[in-house]
Amino acid sequence: MANHNRDDRHEPKLTREEYAHLWKDSRLSIPPLIRIPAATLAAFSVGMTLGLAHGSKMAGLRFRAEHAHRLPTTTTGWYLYHKSKNYHLAFGGLKEGVKIGARLSVLSTAIFCAENLFDVYRGTKDLFSTIMASLAVAGGFSVLNRFSAAETARTAKKGLIFGIAYGAAQDVVSLAKGRHVGYVEFIRRHIGKATQLEEKAT
Repeated sequence: MANHNRDDRHEPKLTREEYAHLWKDSRLSIPPLIRIPAATLAAFSVGMTLGLAHGSKMAGLRFRAEHAHRLPTTTTGWYLYHKSKNYHLAFGGLKEGVKIGARLSVLSTAIFCAENLFDVYRGTKDLFSTIMASLAVAGGFSVLNRFSAAETARTAKKGLIFGIAYGAAQDVVSLAKGRHVGYVEFIRRHIGKATQLEEKAT
């Protein structure tokens, strides 16, 4: 009896056709459970790369400024100077890389999760879900950081630009893959009705 109850609790597995349809119908032909973690990892990698470059550069400038008045005068001193400098460069770059990578990955996860929620709620996948997700995350980011009105407006503008650009790119891919895009289908239907009315009128 216990084994039977455990079996009843198991979720039914997707058939091959359902599995193929899930991949085909998803944004960029990648299901959310794969797309969102992949986007998070990609965002962290980009942030880590940018942070390493910027952080190591700033750490090097700080180190030179802090030791400008006491430069070594011996070969051993210069060796230790450069060894210490390289350590500060690596540590500063790693610290900044993790910081920027973590920030970008959190923002990326929030945007893609919100986008998926809007897709499910609206019942269609198009750039409007991406725009709403980007604006929602931009607003939340502004509130958490207590931005001024001007800074909030700039952040919202960046979110809007990202939403339009990335959403439109996804829609182009969807159309190329033969998937339906909500507003495109809406326009096509109305153009078709207008054409039919014109034909009847003539």
